[in-house]
Amino acid sequence: MKDHAATQGACPFRGTRIGGAAGSEPGLDHWWPNRLKVELLNQDPPQANPLGRDFDYAASIETLDYDALKADVRALLHSSVEWWPSDYGHYGPQMNRMSWHSAGTYRIADGRGGSAEGMQRFAPVNSWWDNGNTDKSRRLLLPIKLKYGSQVSWADLMMLAGTIALEDMGLPIQGFAFGREDAWEADRATYWGPEGWNGKAPTEVPAAPQAGHPDQMVNRGLRWQGGPKDEHYDLENPLGASHQSLIYVDPEGPGGNGDPMDAARDIRETFARMAMNDEETVALVAGGHAFGKSHGAVPADRIGGAPEIAEMSAAGFGWHNPEGSGNAENTMTNGIEGSWTPNPTRWDNDYLTNLFKYEWKQTKSPAGALQWEPVDPDAPKTPDAHVEGQMNPLMMMTTDLAFKVDPDYRKVCEKFLADFDYFTEAFSKAWHKLIHRDLGPVSRWLGPDIGGTFIWQDPTPPVDHPQVDAGQIADLKARVLGTGLSVPDLVAVAWASASTYRDSDKRGGANGARIRLEPQRGWAVNDPARLDRVLDQLEQVKAAFDGEGAAKISMADLIVLAGCAAVEKAAKDGGHDVEVPFVPGRTDATAEWTDAESFDWLKPVVDGFRNYIDAAVGYHVAPERMFLDKAALLKLTAPEWTALTGGLRVLDQNWDGSDRGVFTDRKGVLSNDFFRELVSMDYAWTPEDADEARFALVERDSGKTRWTATRCDLVFGSNSELRQVAEYYAGADGEAALVRDFVKAWHKVMMLDRFDVKAERKAAVAFC
Repeated sequence: MKDHAATQGACPFRGTRIGGAAGSEPGLDHWWPNRLKVELLNQDPPQANPLGRDFDYAASIETLDYDALKADVRALLHSSVEWWPSDYGHYGPQMNRMSWHSAGTYRIADGRGGSAEGMQRFAPVNSWWDNGNTDKSRRLLLPIKLKYGSQVSWADLMMLAGTIALEDMGLPIQGFAFGREDAWEADRATYWGPEGWNGKAPTEVPAAPQAGHPDQMVNRGLRWQGGPKDEHYDLENPLGASHQSLIYVDPEGPGGNGDPMDAARDIRETFARMAMNDEETVALVAGGHAFGKSHGAVPADRIGGAPEIAEMSAAGFGWHNPEGSGNAENTMTNGIEGSWTPNPTRWDNDYLTNLFKYEWKQTKSPAGALQWEPVDPDAPKTPDAHVEGQMNPLMMMTTDLAFKVDPDYRKVCEKFLADFDYFTEAFSKAWHKLIHRDLGPVSRWLGPDIGGTFIWQDPTPPVDHPQVDAGQIADLKARVLGTGLSVPDLVAVAWASASTYRDSDKRGGANGARIRLEPQRGWAVNDPARLDRVLDQLEQVKAAFDGEGAAKISMADLIVLAGCAAVEKAAKDGGHDVEVPFVPGRTDATAEWTDAESFDWLKPVVDGFRNYIDAAVGYHVAPERMFLDKAALLKLTAPEWTALTGGLRVLDQNWDGSDRGVFTDRKGVLSNDFFRELVSMDYAWTPEDADEARFALVERDSGKTRWTATRCDLVFGSNSELRQVAEYYAGADGEAALVRDFVKAWHKVMMLDRFDVKAERKAAVAFC
């Protein structure tokens, strides 16, 4: 009691002091590093958003004066302020870099990163070394943001500023779409690599499963071998940068080794993980380096801390530079100093011309960074960005020379050198893809100038026929159930189609029915033999129905509708009469408008909903952590995650037909059997292997195995937060609650990609 009394009224944030120095007391993750962070499903809650639940950003954009906003951005580009003067009298290159570094965090493996929520405003991204001084760019934009207020998000304004900058400097653009709604708190789920990680790690891998880093919820399978000669290194999957605090790669070469060929290997892997091919990669880098300069006037050890650790007197700025004015000719960003072209604010082909025309020798910047300058003393010079009349040698980075020495990159460069118009179009299209890649389908795109249609947008055709009405929906449900297909069959195909959705970049989902197409049709997790059988029957139902009247049903709609009919039957067989909502309007994509390679990235490595683990890929993370990640990508709450898993288990949804976790003797009936058996004290959970990946549930009385299970089953009974929900569903009144919540969560998943039906989707997502 004495100790307790002594702490009354004490500061709850013990262990830190004014000035930002960290204390010595370890935190939650130190004491329980293997804790499953269920709270990651509660990110960016409505309570954090001052705009309120009813704010309609699409309606806001409709009132926006687009031309006036563009004019304000252009005026800013041609200005200069004393506290952060513009290079060459033009903020264009600086704004372009800010936009690039925001969008460039996107990675195709899990769809995370990118520009869609303006995450460059928050830690850790705002404090990465590679984002040095992007805080100044956003502060320069602040007067415009304040002028337009909530009419335009930070995320959209940041992308617009870089795009208008390119257009102002001479690049024709493909258009611009609004639609990026701001987050209001930092992203706590995305694993960017361990803090302080300096690049590559040896390929020796520990036995799986392991907890890994506390924040790690992703696969760390080996995808790439590269690095210095005779040494093999692993670029951790799905990370899109060669080491922590970079957007892509070390501009001095891997580990600062100055080897352009090693740099080429890093570039190819990191840009591929950003969904860019060789031509798009060269276009982006060569196009981006046509503008502006790099800054390395002051050694890194003279520069202050990033925004998240800066003193309060810094007013939110980071990287305080004590040299001279701390800016202009004294600016320090990445340590490399100089410009690539003689005309850094004009769109031209000088970057590639100079790269290939001249030989380059290694030198050092004033900050001590490795860089390159022309061997020929008569090579063109570039004007200093701030000192009038001063001319400086051209500069190249090790990563620039990579395009000259790598044979495949060189072919692309030579093509661009021979045809500047083609290069211009390639860069314009690659930029458009870069800043819109995570914006989702075009139905989410807003504004008067969204541009054309590209395959990377995952397009689906418009609806061109009358939709089914309530009576026809009921008729179709009866026809589907009359085919003889089982409840597990119909549920499996609908779930496989819809659950490809990931909210990180709004890709996947049931719309388009790409479950019919490669690569999804051949994924082992989708049980191709069953999938073929079900699709064949549904195609026959569709053909018969479409021939009877004006209304038509797409395969995308029919697959979902069939799953809904199966859930209704499963509930009724358990004594519960429910109606599963169904909203028509999906259309069928074609193979010609499906990028199979890109879609293959949506294939799960671990899908706990179907008890699937891709053993061929391998993993270093406990599967329940990756299961949590899957739930997060589906925007599920903890109760929704729990209800869906328990329901899918009794509906016999294991991908391989196994009985693991199927704690029921009534397969195909929607019941709470899974939860009643899970929380029962009648069983001992006995590991079947040293890694505790598989278990037997052994009857305490008889010693006989009653059920078998995986970690993805038992986590709902072992985790303290999830167990509370499981016990609720296991209770006397739990089955009715489970059926109710399963139906709601099922409808939510089926509707996640229905951005064309705003009101319905909002209702589906907001019920939780």
